[in-house]
Amino acid sequence: MLALVVTAPLVTKRIYASDEIQYFAYLRSLWFDRDVSFDDEYRALVAQGAAAGSGFVETNLSDTTPTGLRKNFGTIGSAILWAPFYGLGDVTARAMRAAGSDVPLDGYSRPYVAAACLGSAFYGLAALLLSTSVARHLVGSGRRAAMIAALGTPLLFYMYVAPIFAHACSAFAVSLFVFTWLRVRARWSSRGVVALGAAAALMAMVREQDAFLVVGPAIDALWSLASPSPPGAGRRPSLLAIVAGLAAGVVAYLPQAFAYFAIYGRLGPAGEVTRKMSWHAPHALEVLASPSHGFFFWTPLAVLAIAGLGWLALKSRDMEGASTWEERRRIGICGLAMVASQVYVAGSVESWTVAGAFGQRRFVALTPLLVIGLAALFAGARSWRPRARAALAAAIVLGIWWNLGLMAQYGLNRMDRQRLTLAENAWTTFVELPLEAPGLAWRYLTDRSSFYRQPRQ
Repeated sequence: MLALVVTAPLVTKRIYASDEIQYFAYLRSLWFDRDVSFDDEYRALVAQGAAAGSGFVETNLSDTTPTGLRKNFGTIGSAILWAPFYGLGDVTARAMRAAGSDVPLDGYSRPYVAAACLGSAFYGLAALLLSTSVARHLVGSGRRAAMIAALGTPLLFYMYVAPIFAHACSAFAVSLFVFTWLRVRARWSSRGVVALGAAAALMAMVREQDAFLVVGPAIDALWSLASPSPPGAGRRPSLLAIVAGLAAGVVAYLPQAFAYFAIYGRLGPAGEVTRKMSWHAPHALEVLASPSHGFFFWTPLAVLAIAGLGWLALKSRDMEGASTWEERRRIGICGLAMVASQVYVAGSVESWTVAGAFGQRRFVALTPLLVIGLAALFAGARSWRPRARAALAAAIVLGIWWNLGLMAQYGLNRMDRQRLTLAENAWTTFVELPLEAPGLAWRYLTDRSSFYRQPRQ
């Protein structure tokens, strides 16, 4: 909480993008109207200037669903997570009103929006803390890896620059799921598996594609069932535990299920969402390695982190930590399967480039796995020669600066927001921006809106 208070001035407190309108609409509609009818939320936020020129009105206000409501391509999970902060925003707005302020008590004014934005920053920090704990259990340390992941991946952007996207909440939900899994797997008790099922449901309600991450614990559970277990070890999940976990997941998912039925009259998202999926994943390689849009080019540190997961699976016999070699090996393999699941689903989406957004944002959910991978790589690097460790340190520094440089370019409209142009991006990041860094940092703190203006012609 102290970290949130200290960094609160860095959080951009506004709603501007189409996706942000849809996620926030769930929150405002449920809090004030007790329904999932978004027409008034859409019109109010568009009137405030959000999603200008994005085609939002044509897409979301031109027709209705079979139940007569407006479409929403977002999900309910972020609204659930933001709700405690939004409640504090409501209390703040009412206190300001009682003190003589004319702040509207409409759910759209600054106290409400700021509260939700700060909620995303909080959940991003919580994701890093949970990831640190998981990495420490596995390899003995994780703080350095979490700090590097915070600075060197798009998570930072979606915590502080565009917090009303669902990605910081996604990082938290997945981190909670991984944290729960690594504690449940010691005994696979019915109570533990119930908690894991509920965490999985939350993860799926925040972002639907994150549901594919259950592949890791599923492989682990099947592996436990197939492995010999010493008497009394309790390492095999019972049928009762599995059924209880599935039931808990279904019950915890009911808010999203009810929302789907209310909006579309059936269990499932809008037809536009399902129709843009090609389930043979034709873009799986591109989503990783395209020089214009690939995850590895947007976030080079991901290469090191995934290599670290491989190291955990194959070379971690002598690492420190509370875990055993067998546990580290299995978690490394399951972690790689979880990464592959996200590559698969992201590569199955027609809009795999996520052009116009910052980074390959659908991979922000992998935050805890990236932290684990980096921590494992650092643990393994202790036995490396000094030159190899120095090369690793240099790669980390360059990866962090690359991410920060792209964030600055994106905010300043000094890059093509539809794609990476590597030579131009590199020149700006490593040559131009270092000279401007102090002024840009001051400008971000004192004149935030200038980052969103279009460049002069």
